[in-house]
Amino acid sequence: MKTVACIVTDGFAPFEFGVACEAFGLDRSDDGIPSFDFRIVTPEPGVVESKMGFSINVRSDLSFAYEADLVVVSPTPREYWGRIDERLLEVIRDAVARGAWVLSVCSGSFVLAAAGVLDGRKATTHWMYAQTMVAMYPQIEVDPDVLYVQDGRIITSAGTAAGIDACLHLLRQELGAEMTNKIARRMVVPPQRDGGQAQFIDKPMPATTSLSLAPVTDWMLENLRLDLTVDQLAAKAHMSPRTFARRFKADFGATPAAWLARQRVIHAQRLLETTDLGLDRVAYECGFGSAAVLRQNFTRVLGTTPTAYRARFACHLDEMAVPRPLETVA
Repeated sequence: MKTVACIVTDGFAPFEFGVACEAFGLDRSDDGIPSFDFRIVTPEPGVVESKMGFSINVRSDLSFAYEADLVVVSPTPREYWGRIDERLLEVIRDAVARGAWVLSVCSGSFVLAAAGVLDGRKATTHWMYAQTMVAMYPQIEVDPDVLYVQDGRIITSAGTAAGIDACLHLLRQELGAEMTNKIARRMVVPPQRDGGQAQFIDKPMPATTSLSLAPVTDWMLENLRLDLTVDQLAAKAHMSPRTFARRFKADFGATPAAWLARQRVIHAQRLLETTDLGLDRVAYECGFGSAAVLRQNFTRVLGTTPTAYRARFACHLDEMAVPRPLETVA
């Protein structure tokens, strides 16, 4: 992926638009991260009004989007959902037909839906708009609970910060875990939120610091190789297993087992990129026990084998190997 087109139209949401600019538009070559040819495009170049009372001047029309490796669609105001500009729909259809990445943030998924590219696919949007999407487009399998959904090379995300998670998810596939973690650190956001986490978390912040689960999750990350059970983790948190499991799901939007499995896969990605350890040793370090179990979990989450992943993203002492097309597993 070398070229990125970010589509904006009148009524665009500044934060979600900024997410795309931050994720794909900044020059991070000083950190050894490849830069993208990032351009903001719109059907009619000129002044584009945001929904916050200010405007931006966009110089490029949609031509660049027809050749971009990734097309990002910013949120679209509700009043436009039933009458999306046909020029936008053609761009989206073309991108999907030629195998480019397409990523929508929040209500931008309504543009993809209107283009027909989500028919028969799984998708998501902001939970407030999910039932409207179901009613307008019954042929789409809408999941209102998750942060983002990838179906083929189409990624739809929920509102606001979920757009960051979706962008990092895509970058992880294109650049690997290690480089994406560098980007996340520059953005000062966690790199590990999985798409299957819930949009709505009961308690965004623990009621008191004494009840925070952060010490437990930090310990989990430091001891991934161990056989960690809910009973063991609950004891470390000074809670009953039932209370711990309920509290963990409320705070992190995922069960302890699902969260732990995802962290193990992410750690395996790092080891495959930055070390020459054999698969059995990587599996041991990540807590999977054997190469077979590592392969099963890795393929389930990432759609490719550990060997194929290493072939594309392996780092060597002074340079990053040139990424090759990633072999996927059906």
